[in-house]
Amino acid sequence: MTEKITHQNLTLQPQDNERLANLCGLLDENLRQIESYMNVQISNRGNKFIIKGHEDIVPQTSDLIEKLYDLSREEELTSKQLHMYMNKSSDNLYKKENDMSDDITLKCRKLTIRPKSKSQQEYVSAILNNDLTFGIGSAGTGKTYLAVACAVYFLEKDLCKKIFLARPAIEAGEKLGFLPGDLSEKVNPYLQPIYDALYEILGFEKVNKLIEKKVIEIAPLAYMRGRTLNDAFIILDEGQNTTIAQMEMFLTRIGYGSKTVVTGDTSQIDLPKGSKSGLKDCLEFIPNVSGAHVTEFKATDVMRHRIVKDIIKEYEKRKK
Repeated sequence: MTEKITHQNLTLQPQDNERLANLCGLLDENLRQIESYMNVQISNRGNKFIIKGHEDIVPQTSDLIEKLYDLSREEELTSKQLHMYMNKSSDNLYKKENDMSDDITLKCRKLTIRPKSKSQQEYVSAILNNDLTFGIGSAGTGKTYLAVACAVYFLEKDLCKKIFLARPAIEAGEKLGFLPGDLSEKVNPYLQPIYDALYEILGFEKVNKLIEKKVIEIAPLAYMRGRTLNDAFIILDEGQNTTIAQMEMFLTRIGYGSKTVVTGDTSQIDLPKGSKSGLKDCLEFIPNVSGAHVTEFKATDVMRHRIVKDIIKEYEKRKK
């Protein structure tokens, strides 16, 4: 049975040359990316577009382009952003009436961050409405990035006084040996993903100023021992690499007026053989704790390159 090919004309309103340039990208690279992902052909002159392809895909592509044009008023549509929006196809989120991402928006000074899947929306909503939130899932689902975005949002809205970000310093299946430098230089490689998220949301200079003032504190998990953090936004990243004792220590550091988020991927545990993950252990009882919420991300929630989502699915099949 042959596929039925059709075409659709689309006119974007209001006509705005800056937004059109943002939508199309340099040398129309964004349009070429949409063509490749959706398996269609797109041509345009100004704000008038012609989309040609399979009859089921053309309306989805048209809806996607309209949505992206709407977003172009506030967001720079980079290759990464396009991947995020196009990866939502599995939840049928191209259609505006089903698009959940508009319900929650984190408006920070430098960026406006929107959840880009149902799971991300559930996750952000849980962070806003619970004292303790767990984000569990594969790499690329936005667990750490959205937690950091919420932390920045809370700080800028004066809903917390400081941000504390922690990570267990565990080598990911490699023996790195002796690391030169002072203590900060030794642990920073483990904390780099957190720095990357902060730099993107706040900017390099602002992050460094806030770190100097101790408004943002980034440290290995062990540095939390003996502390109680009040009026803080606390994030534990890579929680699967904590021991049971470490997780207990972390969860009992939560002070008054604090918001806490734990992220982790229970399929990527780097602890020594025979050690039970503190994250896996606490997930057995945390649903019974009032004020705590667990969001579980799936492979379909991966917001990285499409090939990453397919690779994760294949690994999941091999583990069954």
